[in-house]
Amino acid sequence: MIVYIDLIFFVNLLIDASLLLTTAWLRKLSFKWWRIIFSASIGAMYVLMMFLPALSFMFTFLVKFLFSVVMLWTAFGFPSLQAYSRNLGAFYIVNFVAAGGILGFHYMLQDAGEVWNGIWYMASGGMTFTLSISMVFILVSFGIVLFWFRSMMNNRKNVERVAASLAEVEVQIEGIKVACIGLIDTGNQLTDPLSRLPVMVMEANMWSDFLPDSWKGKLGGEHADNLIMEWMEVESFSWRDRLRLVPYRGFNRGTQFMIAIKPDQCVIQVGEQQIVSTKVLIGLDGGTLSSEGKYQAIIHPSLTEVEVTDH
Repeated sequence: MIVYIDLIFFVNLLIDASLLLTTAWLRKLSFKWWRIIFSASIGAMYVLMMFLPALSFMFTFLVKFLFSVVMLWTAFGFPSLQAYSRNLGAFYIVNFVAAGGILGFHYMLQDAGEVWNGIWYMASGGMTFTLSISMVFILVSFGIVLFWFRSMMNNRKNVERVAASLAEVEVQIEGIKVACIGLIDTGNQLTDPLSRLPVMVMEANMWSDFLPDSWKGKLGGEHADNLIMEWMEVESFSWRDRLRLVPYRGFNRGTQFMIAIKPDQCVIQVGEQQIVSTKVLIGLDGGTLSSEGKYQAIIHPSLTEVEVTDH
């Protein structure tokens, strides 16, 4: 068997550096590249020790753990015992995810014959498994696993960020109440230029039972100024005097218009606080605000800054 020590060192250097960088990303740690490379070199040198029979005593749990302690200390220092313990825990989580993903890919791509060929029996009757994975497979699957892990963590953070900004919304018009979940969007600065009232955007289908039948399927495609004139001519529509036409600038588009309704009041439940506002417009959006259906309204941030009313 021919063993290329330099190749083994380089592969393990690359893997250890990737694990350290992922740990830094997960813990939001600042780092210096030379410390990452030096720390990864320590890990890569440890792997080379397996080819020296005289150092076989070093392949024990305690020595492996001490090497990981030294690697983390070298890469990120020792800010405090609590912070260092969390760094170490994150480092092991990343290692276990990467190792488990590589083994998972390996066995997923094997057929039944390959699995059985990797099983052999000892003289005592015990059964053990032979694991043979190429360097190329390790690098490719390692990169896929880390990419997947980071994508999942980013998605989780986005979900948590959205969940922290959700609030219960109830809009009241002439005794009619429409309730939904709204997203408090600090980037939403849409206001009516005439009355200066903030606009809370809601999915129009939340109001489908109370709007004229002619609106269906038109809010998403027809010009709002044409549609509002059509609604004004519907004598049976009692909310004609509440209608407003609010201009806004769409993404990569010029000025557009949105139909809005003036409610009697809007109640927003943020945690344990209930906020009641009468100075607001409800903009009607013909589409879906959340692709996952987590919220049906976008709350203007100023609506959460008014005086709080207790239950």
